[in-house]
Amino acid sequence: VHPNVSQGCQGGCATCSDYNGCLSCKPRLFFVLERIGMKQIGVCLSSCPSGYYGTRYPDINKCAKCKADCDTCFTRNFCTKCKSGFYLYSGKCLEKCPDGLEANNHTMECTSIVHCEASEWSPWSPCTKKGKTCGFKRGNEVRVREIVQHPSARGNPCPATSESRKCIVQRKRCQKEGKGKKNREEKRKKSNKDESKETRQESKGRAARRQNREQRENNNKTQPKKRKAPNKEQNLAPIDTAH
Repeated sequence: VHPNVSQGCQGGCATCSDYNGCLSCKPRLFFVLERIGMKQIGVCLSSCPSGYYGTRYPDINKCAKCKADCDTCFTRNFCTKCKSGFYLYSGKCLEKCPDGLEANNHTMECTSIVHCEASEWSPWSPCTKKGKTCGFKRGNEVRVREIVQHPSARGNPCPATSESRKCIVQRKRCQKEGKGKKNREEKRKKSNKDESKETRQESKGRAARRQNREQRENNNKTQPKKRKAPNKEQNLAPIDTAH
């Protein structure tokens, strides 16, 4: 063992040096060189830092550097995240996306262009004019549709979601809801009033007839009965015509 090599190392190092840090790592750890000014120090990590990818060998596990435009990578030739100003596409970092693709500034990736999609038209609405369906001959009818897929930045824009056209209908008179309702209410009140009046009159009539009947009965009870006058013809004596 070299005099500068120590066996009692810290931080996951299997062997280390006072000047160079870790020289080898314990099993399953990755060895990587970190630059501190003009000096490189060996460290042992459980996973490779940003800008590096790990490779495993029988004698040592090492972290190798990704390409300059790559922030994280799976291998040197396959990037998983690009540095600022580059867009990821099929493991590569590009300044400009290929034809047929567009740059997504949110994910920093090249994605497919998405065009707008709309649903089928709805049936035409009833013919109306100023919100009414009566009192006119010429009006308008409307149909609508919904957007089912919004476009991406370079996709085709969405079409109109509503259409209107002229329509002709048979003119019909509008029923005045408010006035008709008021008239019906007045008729009902008048009818109830008339019925109440008739009921009161009938009650008064029955009371008057009952009172008259009772008055006659009382009069009959208080007045004496009149005797019948004798028949004059029966009381006259027969005239003697013999003399």
